[in-house]
Amino acid sequence: MTIVIRSARIADAASIAAIYAYHVLHGTATYETVPPSVADTEAKIRNLAGRGWPFLVACIDAEVVGYCYATQFRDRPAYAFACEDSIYVAHDRLDAGIGRALLRALIDAATISGFRQMVAVVGGAEPASVALHASCGFHQVGRLAAMGWKAGKWLDTVYMQIALGDGSTTPPPSA
Repeated sequence: MTIVIRSARIADAASIAAIYAYHVLHGTATYETVPPSVADTEAKIRNLAGRGWPFLVACIDAEVVGYCYATQFRDRPAYAFACEDSIYVAHDRLDAGIGRALLRALIDAATISGFRQMVAVVGGAEPASVALHASCGFHQVGRLAAMGWKAGKWLDTVYMQIALGDGSTTPPPSA
């Protein structure tokens, strides 16, 4: 099985929306309860591409089996060099190394995009997501108790972080 990582295309929107819809409806890693539409997903791909931020897909035999992207952590100027990752793998393709391949590629792409810190906001404190991020060098930096209510229970949110490139050892280029 060969996993090919590439930039997302508008033509991938239906596959990406289907992968995310499953996790919205059956999981607790996202606190959304209504899956976004294909049109919403197309808009997200366009928006991130327009900002120069990475949106990647993993393909096996031309089938999109996972995706990830990085967006600015918060919408304020001082956060310009900090990003948050989002990563989802098709529910029937878990535990095949797809998530790790995607996250490693995203770390590289976000660094090239100029980000210096990446934060993972792990909804539901999902053990698989925490383990994935830790395996790629993230460290847990916080845990917020009972932040979401989904699937009939209170859910914690775990914050994890990794420095990208020079991290905080040097000022950003525009400083």
